[in-house]
Amino acid sequence: MNAGFRRLLALGAVFAIAFLAVSALRIWRSGGDFRALVPWLGGSGENFHPETFTLPEKAPLKLDDVELLGRLNDEYARLTQAVVPSVVSIDTASVKTERLLDMWGRLRVNRYPTRGQGSGVIVSSEGHIVTNHHVIAGQQKIQVTLHGGKTYPATLVGEDDLLDIAVIKIQGEGPFTPLKLGDSSEVKVGQMVFAIGNPFGLGETVTQGIISAKERSISDSQPDLFQTDAAINPGNSGGPLVNLRGEIIGINVAIYSQDQDRESRSFLGIGFSIPANDVKEALLQILERGRRVRGFLGVGLRDLDPAASAATGYTGGEGAMILNVVTDSPAQAAGIQANDVILRFGSQPVRNTTQLKTLIQRTRIGDKIPVRLWRAGATVDVEVTIAEAPVKPPAQSPGPDVVPESPEKHLEMINVHVRDLTAQEAIRGYQGIVVTRVPAESTAARFVQPGDLIIGVNNVRVAQARELLEQLSSPASGQNTVLHVRRGGNTLRIELPEPR
Repeated sequence: MNAGFRRLLALGAVFAIAFLAVSALRIWRSGGDFRALVPWLGGSGENFHPETFTLPEKAPLKLDDVELLGRLNDEYARLTQAVVPSVVSIDTASVKTERLLDMWGRLRVNRYPTRGQGSGVIVSSEGHIVTNHHVIAGQQKIQVTLHGGKTYPATLVGEDDLLDIAVIKIQGEGPFTPLKLGDSSEVKVGQMVFAIGNPFGLGETVTQGIISAKERSISDSQPDLFQTDAAINPGNSGGPLVNLRGEIIGINVAIYSQDQDRESRSFLGIGFSIPANDVKEALLQILERGRRVRGFLGVGLRDLDPAASAATGYTGGEGAMILNVVTDSPAQAAGIQANDVILRFGSQPVRNTTQLKTLIQRTRIGDKIPVRLWRAGATVDVEVTIAEAPVKPPAQSPGPDVVPESPEKHLEMINVHVRDLTAQEAIRGYQGIVVTRVPAESTAARFVQPGDLIIGVNNVRVAQARELLEQLSSPASGQNTVLHVRRGGNTLRIELPEPR
């Protein structure tokens, strides 16, 4: 054996001894078995030994120790068992049309299938269901799934798009299990409530919370909503908010979120419900007449901001300014004039335009209401006879010098590129249509941003792109177009100048 080979063997032996020494040191520090250094001394490789354990057989507390909580737990369960059979999951399907103006101003039409999900609650033994209008708006097929898992087709009976309420009916043999509509005027801030619905398509889900606030407003047509911290998520729309008696005190309609990413938008502790009294009024009118009937005065209104106060000379803090009076309306018949300020409607002092609109709409048709006005420094008392609101607000008649513009010019000048909500966005509870692009030369460029949700035009709710085009293509001459926009969790009222 030559010297070079012996040196190689010696070097290998040194490395082997060093490796074994390091490994042994590690095993010793970890408390392991030294037989692991020699694999064939480790036996079959089965090193697991059963653990010794003793599980507790008694709970830390007896039910007698938490008797009140035990009764509360049982009552929660009984309430849930009583109300859940009346709550349904709603699945919808349709083919939506997307109309967009391309860069050359040409109208392009795309069609694609969509699906949606929501919730509803049975309110009659015959199978009438109350849900949100935005859950079924524009849908061609509606299917409901009951508590026991049975599915039925449903048909639309009527809708109130401003309040965001719709009534559908199960196409199947009853009787069905309805819930009673409670008196929402008795609801108090802080009282316990339960929300039931179909969040994210998971099926029947019950959450508990309190009424956090009343008279919350998220749009001009929904000024008196309940705010609750009971968890409401996309898919809960149309489900009931119930009290401890199992009565419906509200219909869940929306959530508040500051998240700009629509894909991750979820509940942040603030949800909104339409009070049951408003729902019941709409329900009865829809069942009796097929549509919602509202009171109509026939005026354009504006809050008393500094510009309005300067225009009228009125320095009071509360009231509603008259912008214009509709021809042949109850307001014109009573002698109400532009630039008047309404101070009192019936027995109610007027705080702002939102409150006044609610008072007018809730007034019965034909009722004679005393109205107090401020006009040029003096108070004037008149009496108006409330009429039925038309399906669409009538346009103010243009003066003899006004030349009506073409719908094509109006659309070209405003030029807001929009799209319908995707199926995922609709499931997550979004409402309206999405602004995709606003060219710099358009009328809306200074007011509207990509990503905005347009939920209404001129106080008419819109849920599809075609509805926006219809509203924009038939403007009232001489008046501004008003967009109701959701941006960053806030509702904005944007007045677009009349295209010239």
